[in-house]
Amino acid sequence: MTEAIEAGLTQLGRPTALPESPEQALLERVANPDPAARYLVRFTCPEFTSLCPLTGQPDFAHIVLDYVPAGWIVESKSLKLYLASFRNHGAFHEACTMAIARRLCGLLDPAWLRIGAYWYPRGGMPIDVFWQTGTPPERVWIPPQNVPPYRGRG
Repeated sequence: MTEAIEAGLTQLGRPTALPESPEQALLERVANPDPAARYLVRFTCPEFTSLCPLTGQPDFAHIVLDYVPAGWIVESKSLKLYLASFRNHGAFHEACTMAIARRLCGLLDPAWLRIGAYWYPRGGMPIDVFWQTGTPPERVWIPPQNVPPYRGRG
């Protein structure tokens, strides 16, 4: 069974170099192991980094990805490498967030997907970016993301 799941995957189970950019990153998917069930998958990336496109300074975010799979699930190692590929990528917070959401939607065609990108402040103001594909499916438990708003030292 494991061999059948791994067939076609190019990164799982072997050393893989960090992609130089999100465009070069290879996101991989596997068949949903239980397509008849409606369930939520959550990935949390508390140490996401990218670069400001104007200053080149690092930006940091806590990203939470929730999706209800249809026919596919994302292979987690490829997702980790994809998210890490943003570390040398210059883009505004909104562009990074939407690039991640659109790439996953294009790969998976999920029943539902939402992203919460909780960016740490630069210039004294945090920017949080939220997006979802539409109304969440009925009868799926979708817990709140529970990322507290930035409070500084207060």
